[in-house]
Amino acid sequence: MSAMDPHANPGLVAAEFAARQQEREETLLSPLAARSWPARRLIDEPACGLRSPLQRDRDRIVHCKAFRRLKHKTQVFVSPEGDHYRTRLTHTIEVTQIARTVARALRLNEDLTEAIGLGHDLGHPPFGHIGEAVLDKCLKERFDGGFRHYEQSLRVVDVLERDGAGLNLTEDVRDGIACHSGRAPAPRTLEGSIVRLVDRIAYINHDIDDATRAGVVAEADLPDGPIAILGQTGSARIDYLVHDLVEHSQAAGAIVQGQEAGAAMDELRTWMFDNVYLGESARAEHNRIERVITTLFNHYATDPERIPDAGGASGASLDRRVTDYLAGMTDRYCIRVFEQLTVPESFAA
Repeated sequence: MSAMDPHANPGLVAAEFAARQQEREETLLSPLAARSWPARRLIDEPACGLRSPLQRDRDRIVHCKAFRRLKHKTQVFVSPEGDHYRTRLTHTIEVTQIARTVARALRLNEDLTEAIGLGHDLGHPPFGHIGEAVLDKCLKERFDGGFRHYEQSLRVVDVLERDGAGLNLTEDVRDGIACHSGRAPAPRTLEGSIVRLVDRIAYINHDIDDATRAGVVAEADLPDGPIAILGQTGSARIDYLVHDLVEHSQAAGAIVQGQEAGAAMDELRTWMFDNVYLGESARAEHNRIERVITTLFNHYATDPERIPDAGGASGASLDRRVTDYLAGMTDRYCIRVFEQLTVPESFAA
């Protein structure tokens, strides 16, 4: 072993890092905050001398292939004509930024919050929630199964990354990723609860921004009641909701919104579903996306030898192999494979 091996021969800073950081956490963090140590992983491994276990999780997420693919996955609008629309990656960054602000204000663990925020949507399939709904339908009809992106996110970090070895993240990060959706069980940490609620705060407001940019709705169309309470602009609404969340959570010892803010946000979310997510333009996109994903799903389910690999999971079942491959695709790769299957070579040339 090399004398320069940082694990066998740590320097002075690395040798003292864990003790110094743990002392800092006990001094600065709330008693309700999750702690960075001990590192509870599925497989024990040597510590890093210059990063906490949660910082290490964050770095593994940022450097994984699934994270990079998020830049080419839909948030709401598929292949929009413009450079300023959100993608699944920019959504992830916005959620993480807001969540860290909340965690810091409440003296909770920012590193845990950041890792959960960055990893929460790694399992999203192409074409956003429309793609998720279509893939769920395909699995139910052919395999009596189903698809939930938050379950796939956990599978990505546990099984699919690193050619099947997974990222070996800590238990609290894994729990926060698996429980970030409102359809999942509640997270066991307050940091996970922050990401779960902030995810909704972020997407409602940045989706309004994208929808007005696309001309799907106008700002004048937004419902008067919630806007009067939350604010006229996206930044004003987020600022109001974050302050409300921090003040009520501090008082309650749990992650909660005030009644007025929560009701206004829920009303605005319902309006978005009626007018944007399930509106006329979304229904037209849904039909096109359903054709693409259903065609590919049936193709690979019928002829699994066409799947380039086993999705990183040795010995996976057929439904898992097809799901892992399709869910991992970016929008543009999915469209390209579909065109290769359906467009005659004479037309494609």
